Amino acid sequence: MSASAILPQSAATAPDLAAVKTRQQATWAAGDYAIIGTTLQIIGERICEAVDLRAGERVLDVAAGNGNATLAAARRFAQVTSTDYVGELLERGRERAAAERLVVAFQSADAEALPFEDRSFDVALSTLGVMFTPDQEKAAAELIRVVRRGGRIGLANWTPEGFIGQVFKTIGRHLPPPAGVRSPALWGTEVRLADLFPGQAVSATKQVFNFRYRSAAHMLEIFRTYYGPMNRAFAALDGAGAEALENDMLVLIERANRGGADTLIVPSEYLEVVVTRQ
Repeated sequence: MSASAILPQSAATAPDLAAVKTRQQATWAAGDYAIIGTTLQIIGERICEAVDLRAGERVLDVAAGNGNATLAAARRFAQVTSTDYVGELLERGRERAAAERLVVAFQSADAEALPFEDRSFDVALSTLGVMFTPDQEKAAAELIRVVRRGGRIGLANWTPEGFIGQVFKTIGRHLPPPAGVRSPALWGTEVRLADLFPGQAVSATKQVFNFRYRSAAHMLEIFRTYYGPMNRAFAALDGAGAEALENDMLVLIERANRGGADTLIVPSEYLEVVVTRQ
């Protein structure tokens, strides 16, 4: 984690958050995140259980990506609105909902400026999504704003110590993040959540998702091709830089593997969060 990720905004170089957001949008549109996203479906199912989702509730999925939490909520007969600022990902979610004959409203939306009235929803969800917003305080405030009193906000956020947190750090050693922008992995810490949701009832539980691939080389190939942040990182580096990042990533993956010599199973810790709106 870079120093700028943990220093107060005033103590670090003031970032151009609009420019950062534009670059992020292009990053998440690169590759095809849905290829990886569909493997994470169990996280969407778990978060719906964590918030004790009820049939008929009004649910907003924020930074929904290809719709894991969206589909999980719709399968439970909730009234779901699925949002993201990357149109290609919303289209993947729309295709998946249509295949299952699920009724879902899809809408383009910025997590930092949600186009909905105050207290419009019973539940807001975001699995591995809202944590990537440049202005974390604004995104958290929007989640609180659109949920009714007594409603719930369910989040799944990678932790700094977990595998994906280590992926971020590895990429950051080769391609430093924008100065003054806080690390998204801070959403995976209870200390930061307390700052982001002051006055709310916050409960957090560490969970583990297991990435399952044929080998370290197979996982890296999939991530390098389809996972926007890694795809863009490799594209930004010259030949020697890309080779160095590849080597470091293979070492990280192989060190985390618990599947033995014949396959790859990589546990990745995340924080499952339920915020009850006061």
